[in-house]
Amino acid sequence: MVEFWDWMRDRLEELDRTRTAGDDTDYLELLPRALDWQRWLLIHSLELAESGDRFRFRTVLLLVARQNGKSTILTVLILWRMFQDAARMVLETHMSLDHAKAAWLEAVAIAEAIPELDSEIVTANSGKGSELLALEGGEQFKIATANRRGGRGFRGDLVIFDELREHTDWAAWSATSKTTLARRRAQVWGVSNAGDLSSIVLRHLRMIALALITGETPQGIADEIIETVGDSIGLFEWSAGPLNGVEGGPLRPIWDREGWAQANPSMGYSQLDEAAIAASLGDPEWEFRTEVLCQFIDAAGNGPFETGSWQATTESVSVRRARGVTRDLTRPAVYGIDMSHNRSKVYIVIAFWDTEGRPRFELAADRYGADWVIPWLTSPDRRVKPDRVILQSKGAPIVSLLPDLEKAVTVVPWQDSKLAGYHGVFHDRIVASVAEEPMLTITHGEQPAFTIAAETAVVKPLGDGWAIDRKSSPFDPAPLIAAIAAVGYLLEGPPVVTPSPYEDRGLMVV
Repeated sequence: MVEFWDWMRDRLEELDRTRTAGDDTDYLELLPRALDWQRWLLIHSLELAESGDRFRFRTVLLLVARQNGKSTILTVLILWRMFQDAARMVLETHMSLDHAKAAWLEAVAIAEAIPELDSEIVTANSGKGSELLALEGGEQFKIATANRRGGRGFRGDLVIFDELREHTDWAAWSATSKTTLARRRAQVWGVSNAGDLSSIVLRHLRMIALALITGETPQGIADEIIETVGDSIGLFEWSAGPLNGVEGGPLRPIWDREGWAQANPSMGYSQLDEAAIAASLGDPEWEFRTEVLCQFIDAAGNGPFETGSWQATTESVSVRRARGVTRDLTRPAVYGIDMSHNRSKVYIVIAFWDTEGRPRFELAADRYGADWVIPWLTSPDRRVKPDRVILQSKGAPIVSLLPDLEKAVTVVPWQDSKLAGYHGVFHDRIVASVAEEPMLTITHGEQPAFTIAAETAVVKPLGDGWAIDRKSSPFDPAPLIAAIAAVGYLLEGPPVVTPSPYEDRGLMVV
């Protein structure tokens, strides 16, 4: 068996210790709880840029299996940035305020237990949502819940997102990470174990980091973005690698103990031992791989589509613009609408023909609640007027909006045999990409809501066909259902309406 540290050293670029702020031996000795892998992480994640006045990595992604001491390394980092690096503002966010407070209390307890640190503390107040650790030099440590308001109003030198896998949209990341933009010596840390299909932020940032490492730009990401980001993202991942050591190779068996060691660097050095991991083998395989082996696994498979077909029909707007592909204004466009099973969210999808003669669908809007739908559709700002709006008219949550929608726009009911029919036609268009049938191909936007729904949706029998099962699907399939409705009606051939010559140019009155 190859020792884990030998495996890691083979993949490291030698680092000049004079160019890292993390090799503060005296400070680390005050925190003896830090394990060797945690010290290694500090040394490399806090590498300095050539200028010496800022960190090489503005964004640091730390991925490691559960119960390996992520909270310890964050505590070490927070206290070092405050007490040694004079960071003016440290902000740590969690999905729940209780978890955020627990992290704050741990940092305060360690600081107060070390005389050299305790002597610098002037405030350590703990109140509901107002925890503050302040030092005599003006440095502060605050906590916040991970939402779009949690970090606003701050200028952060260190911002930490714990459990980044739980961020299913960009609201919290966008609001809080941007507090560091005006701070030269700032870092944003995203910490987690592997996520699932709903982990939108974590998966995207990891994808960018891997592109920087491998030099292979993923589909839908412009080369210019990768080149501009440069090496500002540092990915530090401990996960069970493929069995043959080749990326994309076969997964190790879940009982392979070498894989355990790769994903659990604290195993054997803390209370986490092989016996504890072995006891978890009774969990579902996908859960064991995600939580214990830190592997990104699509638990629900490929949804109703053949492997690779959804990715093959994905085409970003930027790629289409580069080819000069636009909407064909001489052919009709259709809006499809659907609502989440729990009625929390409504999705509007637009389907249209493009100038290459192919059908195309994109997520036009999605918001919580339902009161925004009619004002959005009837807004004078709509470049594509709601001449054709299709939605399921029986047995679906969206039916509650039907009476008001019919008063505002022209609604096409989707029901009976057309439910299974549209699902079948949509399926055939998606999988045609794998069958290499160019006359049947379709494209869609690179939008996470679509991908999650398409790769996890559960189907149910419907007559001689099938339809998406809202209730049984593990993630919200409503955007996919709205797309199926819009595409089905588009391909059926709704009446053609000659577009206004001012639709894209506007009207000037002289």
